[in-house]
Amino acid sequence: MYKVTCPKTKEVLSHRLWSPNHVIAELITQWCQVNKYDLPKPSDAPIGLFPDDIDLLLHRISSPSSVEDQTGAANELRRQTKRFADVTAFFVAEIPDSITRLLTPLSALGEAIDSNPGLQKNIITALLYISSLEENKTAVAQHPLAIPLLTKSLKQGTAKTRRNSANALWELSKLDSNKIIIGNLETLEALVHVIKEDHFTAAIGAAYAVFQLCFIPENRDKVVSEGLVPALINRIKERSFVYIYFALLSLMTIHKGVIEEMEDLGFVDDMCSILRNTSCSVTEENGVSIVLLRMCGLNTGDRDRERTRLKLIKEEEDKYSTFTKFATQGSQCAVAEAEAVLQWIKRSGTGEEP
Repeated sequence: MYKVTCPKTKEVLSHRLWSPNHVIAELITQWCQVNKYDLPKPSDAPIGLFPDDIDLLLHRISSPSSVEDQTGAANELRRQTKRFADVTAFFVAEIPDSITRLLTPLSALGEAIDSNPGLQKNIITALLYISSLEENKTAVAQHPLAIPLLTKSLKQGTAKTRRNSANALWELSKLDSNKIIIGNLETLEALVHVIKEDHFTAAIGAAYAVFQLCFIPENRDKVVSEGLVPALINRIKERSFVYIYFALLSLMTIHKGVIEEMEDLGFVDDMCSILRNTSCSVTEENGVSIVLLRMCGLNTGDRDRERTRLKLIKEEEDKYSTFTKFATQGSQCAVAEAEAVLQWIKRSGTGEEP
């Protein structure tokens, strides 16, 4: 069997067809310096490794000779899983206890999970790429270390680590069987906190993850109780990546009490302002859908609230022709929903049952 490490540096070889000759490299460097010739920089692009090479990287991660070597091995594994689909495929299928060996070093850090930020970032990011493969999603989500470590890394870690933790949970939540596994209160609480407080890049991934998870009714209960609605409203008011948060808010309005919470927070005026100024068809559809499918059709038994709702929507149409604009210029879906809103306003104005 060929050696897989350099005898001088002990680094894992990029592949086993070639090995670095440091003596020749030094002679070439000296010649270039004497002759004032700029030596071309070597490519930094990784070359795909074999299963036993990845196995050796895992050994260096789980049983390191030094912190530097451990972090370096984790960094190379991150690069491999990002660049090569076959690596993410055989990582779970062919390498024994691969997920355990990858995650145990982080688990061993306990509450000090972010004490080695480079190691944490590289392991979490590698887990993200491994989780992106459909065949791996079940094995990763069912592993007892995976979801707790991703949850903890949402709270503790660099901005990139928190973002990649959210994205990994999003990838895993695409599989229906994982939605209940992931939807424990601690994970959902952490995701909502990211939407509330974190950098927008992490918040976007968290919003996508929550969107997937909230197709399960019990998960909607949990995120509403954790304050998702005001968090989404605040993000929407920032006018950045509005379509993502509008889509999630639209989904949440099927949950009891969410429309009333939006109204109590004074969001209807803000929503209408965004709708009349948007050029995004996804925002149009989700915004008009909230008005039509939820607000117009909601019968709470509170006549004062329903009259206030009708007044706000009617004033928006009378002053800005918002729904008329969507009915004539919007996407196909927005047109149908805006026409229904206009009919609702018309029937309400004549005293008919909406």
